[in-house]
Amino acid sequence: MSSIIGIVTVALVASLFMSFTVGANSNSAPIAPAVGANALSTLRGALLVGLVAGLGAVAQGGSISETIGHGLVTGVTITPLAATATLLTAATLITIGNSRGYPIPSAFTVTGAAIGAGVALGGGFAAETYAKILGFWFAIPVVEGVFAYGLAWLLLDDTISDTLSIPLLAGGVGYALANIQLSFLPAPGSEQGSIAGVITHRFNLASIGVGETGIVLVGGVIGLLTVTVVYWQLRQDVTTGINRMLVALALVVVFTSGGSQVGLATGPLEAVFESSLGLPSVYLLGLGGLGILLGGWFRSPRLIQAVAREYASLGPKRSIAAFIPAFLVAQAAIALGYPISFNKVMISSIVGAGLVGGSSNSDGVSATKTGYTVGAWIASMVGGGVISFALYHALAALPGLG
Repeated sequence: MSSIIGIVTVALVASLFMSFTVGANSNSAPIAPAVGANALSTLRGALLVGLVAGLGAVAQGGSISETIGHGLVTGVTITPLAATATLLTAATLITIGNSRGYPIPSAFTVTGAAIGAGVALGGGFAAETYAKILGFWFAIPVVEGVFAYGLAWLLLDDTISDTLSIPLLAGGVGYALANIQLSFLPAPGSEQGSIAGVITHRFNLASIGVGETGIVLVGGVIGLLTVTVVYWQLRQDVTTGINRMLVALALVVVFTSGGSQVGLATGPLEAVFESSLGLPSVYLLGLGGLGILLGGWFRSPRLIQAVAREYASLGPKRSIAAFIPAFLVAQAAIALGYPISFNKVMISSIVGAGLVGGSSNSDGVSATKTGYTVGAWIASMVGGGVISFALYHALAALPGLG
């Protein structure tokens, strides 16, 4: 019994280490365009990354944590030892990349490590799940790159007024925010609810024949309110209004990143919490949120600078164009329960927006840096699987652990 308690303790520490690493690595990327556009200082950005991403981890982290913990291997339940091998492998690889200035994609690394440890445990490959996740991953750079390019082209077109294009885009984001699922909102017959759903239920709109359409209508009203607020800001001062829109979008994306990334740190421990500790997953998400907060505060400034300065120099408008696709793609991943790398999400958007010429100053996109990063993505997943497989067998061979 004492050995089991010791292994669980090590696994919990490894999860905290992993969430700290994720907070320093993956959750730094969303704030980078705002820093690169000089709308936010690096230090203030790092502080906001910790707070907002930690909140997002608790509010939206459950679905991806479930996939990592139960959906990547078949026929076995992840043990504390396998969870420890997964988390130590992934966190170490990401920390090495972080120290070298190359943001390693957490989703690739953790997924590879979880599969490696699960197979070492005797599990089988969940081929159908892999196909879905890989398809989503391959679609990200294409969809985001095209979307970000189109938005950047729209925003940089001098024939289209900023007081028209930017409020309309803000309204779309407001509508999406009104409909995302949050763990702290009550919902009939569900563990999570949306702002639009809660308002619809609170005012009993179904009783007047509106039904599910009420959620759409409430979301539309919130979107229109967002349009009005942003339009008013731009009418007061265009530059200030654009920068405030940029920072607000950055915080929205950071919140989303916390929800999508915490599962990478907590997922391997899902089964451990259920079987060994008998605790609800919200406590596990809270642990992950704490680690993300600390990682964002203490380690993210270097990665913020790397993404903001080295991949592409974006002005405020192109930064806005990069944020919106990142937010929508990440929310889709959360809804589907697919682990994603926020480094990949943000870099894809940054590259797409950075390819558009325009009035803002730009040093363009670094092809060399981008190429190195793609190589690191592939190597991190394959390497994570191999190392985790070997580490599990090495730990299992130790007296009292096998």
